[in-house]
Amino acid sequence: MSYVKIGEYVVRLVKGDITKLKVDAIVNAANSWLRHGGGVAAAIVRAGGKIIQEESSRIVEQRGPVKVGEAVYTTAGSLEAKYVIHTVGPRMGEGDEDEKLRSATLNSLKLAEQLGLWSIAFPAVSTGLFGYPKDRCAQVMLKTIKEYVSSGGKIREIILCLYDDETYRVFEETLWKTF
Repeated sequence: MSYVKIGEYVVRLVKGDITKLKVDAIVNAANSWLRHGGGVAAAIVRAGGKIIQEESSRIVEQRGPVKVGEAVYTTAGSLEAKYVIHTVGPRMGEGDEDEKLRSATLNSLKLAEQLGLWSIAFPAVSTGLFGYPKDRCAQVMLKTIKEYVSSGGKIREIILCLYDDETYRVFEETLWKTF
């Protein structure tokens, strides 16, 4: 496990299953309709229960689809976390992907702050079905997290939970270059 400590903040990389983490919120790399049928989203609903999908469906019914870069939340069902923050990352090829991923990361952090949380765990947003390159994802997410920490954000523990060895390696290399 690699981490950096900056004052009161810890930015940590862990390899494993995001649904097993004991944090205030985990981030779901969602689609605009919050249909949790594949990837991280499906794993979260499997582990946390159908209540997460039910609450997600109500959000879309009430407000319409979630735009790329936005974040919304549901409870976490039977997960260790209190909340699931659903953010829509960019699909590779749609244009302005880096800025959209920056917005998805920052808006998730800001939403966690609004909920009064202290810890959050992110997956490598958009690197699965949406085809975003892992190295670019690591650069954008870690740079955004560094800017957030430098600006005095309230979230004290930020975890990047990475599912496989390759993704972990890419994020670890970028962590040391960024911080």
